[in-house]
Amino acid sequence: MAYDLITMGRIGVDLYPLQTGVPLPQVTSFGKFLGGSATNVAVAAARLGRDTAVITRTGEDPFGEYLHQALRDFGVDDRWVTPVPGLATPITFCEVFPPDDFPLYFYRRPKAPDLEIDAHELDLEAIREAGIFWVTGTGLSEEPSRTATLAALAHRAKAGTTVFDLDWRPMFWTDPAAARPFYEEALRHTTVAVGNLDEVEVATGVREPHAAAEALLAAGVELAVVKQGPKGVLAVHRDGTTAEVPPLPVNVLNGLGAGDAFGGSLCHGLLEGWDLERIMRHANAAGAIVASRLECSSAMPTAREIEAAVTAGEVR
Repeated sequence: MAYDLITMGRIGVDLYPLQTGVPLPQVTSFGKFLGGSATNVAVAAARLGRDTAVITRTGEDPFGEYLHQALRDFGVDDRWVTPVPGLATPITFCEVFPPDDFPLYFYRRPKAPDLEIDAHELDLEAIREAGIFWVTGTGLSEEPSRTATLAALAHRAKAGTTVFDLDWRPMFWTDPAAARPFYEEALRHTTVAVGNLDEVEVATGVREPHAAAEALLAAGVELAVVKQGPKGVLAVHRDGTTAEVPPLPVNVLNGLGAGDAFGGSLCHGLLEGWDLERIMRHANAAGAIVASRLECSSAMPTAREIEAAVTAGEVR
């Protein structure tokens, strides 16, 4: 069986406050959710009817068991989610201050199991055969995950669509200069690069959106997708096709996870063969819908919800 989408990267438990506008020291109740960007992208695509799987690792603990159950409940294949004895499943807390302040607190010490993905344990043929293979910048931050990520990309050799989510998390690196050589190596093996302005600057040294898109194309990708925040999203294809789509109006509750919903919808649109502007409009709408909800994974929208938002021109 060839999967529509295989993602590789972070997994963990999100503990989100059920009270908004309240600092963590004063929060009294939390919700528990499946989390991790690569995992959320697989969930988002599965919600749109895609056959998805994720390559990652958890702790050998009850939280790890919870993540397996959550993946199965969302319809994501968990066969390549394996435990790492001696390491704890990561937990992420956030604070929710709408509309634009959502501090994250990662508990991934002494090391996150998802950074223990080993190249020798990868099902390289499944990776090569997948319609889309998705990797993240965080996967390049430490060994052995770094070698595993680059080995998977090299074996896939741009078969099908290969997406590099630039996913810059400064707490996982010493500085941007340390990251750039590994980002450049990953870009040589990928067909699509996706990132916000901070992330494209880390990858290319360029921040202006159009120049950054051109720099990503020059680095080897076929499609550069640059998220511009309040200005929407810019997508530039090597064939000269360009789409620049404004954001949908939305009352933001929690902006975390919006990018993962965008990613899942992006993959769906690419697999469907949609034109670039339609892909971006639907991905934008998917992200906006999740931004209007508290949680991430369980908030991923259906195709009907996305279509309704695109048609209405807003998230209602």
